[in-house]
Amino acid sequence: MVTLLHLDSSLNPVGSTSRAVTAAFRKAWQEENPEGTVVYRDLAAEPVPHLDGLTVSAAYADPSTHTPEQAAAFAERLKLVEELERADAVLIGAPMYNFSIPSTLKAWLDQVIVVGRNTGPESPLKGLPVTVVASRGGSYAPGTPRAGMEFATNYLEGVLTEMFGAEVDFIVPELTLAATVPAMAELIPLAEASYAQALVDAESKGKSLKVPVA
Repeated sequence: MVTLLHLDSSLNPVGSTSRAVTAAFRKAWQEENPEGTVVYRDLAAEPVPHLDGLTVSAAYADPSTHTPEQAAAFAERLKLVEELERADAVLIGAPMYNFSIPSTLKAWLDQVIVVGRNTGPESPLKGLPVTVVASRGGSYAPGTPRAGMEFATNYLEGVLTEMFGAEVDFIVPELTLAATVPAMAELIPLAEASYAQALVDAESKGKSLKVPVA
């Protein structure tokens, strides 16, 4: 049975562009993979713990020597790691906050990246298809005034490809604040077009990830 791991990280439970686009992708994926399973994590509603010294020390210690606290921390991390390793495809909603990704998404990445287990040339995640919906209130496209402040897709592409060897694809709905910020009112048509295209791309990519059942 094939599995899609779906992560959302927008703080807005309703009205979120990234959540709407990931939902469109997920719907299309489920239509193409009716026997598949979706594992869903809402990192905003139920954030995973930030990586700390206790959790890191547990990863390098013999499990037989773990304190109860280390054992609990390691078990929670292992659950996240195995959840990722079981996935046949990953879908991530990653809105831009302060030029980067939400801290909850960064916390998840820190938990699931385990050097020596799922990183490097022999990573078991090599080739894993990862689709990221990277929404943002403005535009950070090449040639725009804030192009140099784009630390969301740049970071995610770097960490997912360099650490895991994943195959990363981005859907980028832009100008999501145009309808609510008066100074951006003239950009509303561009924002609407970007959102519409993102939905089309999400449906197309979701359908294209039909995974053959072994």
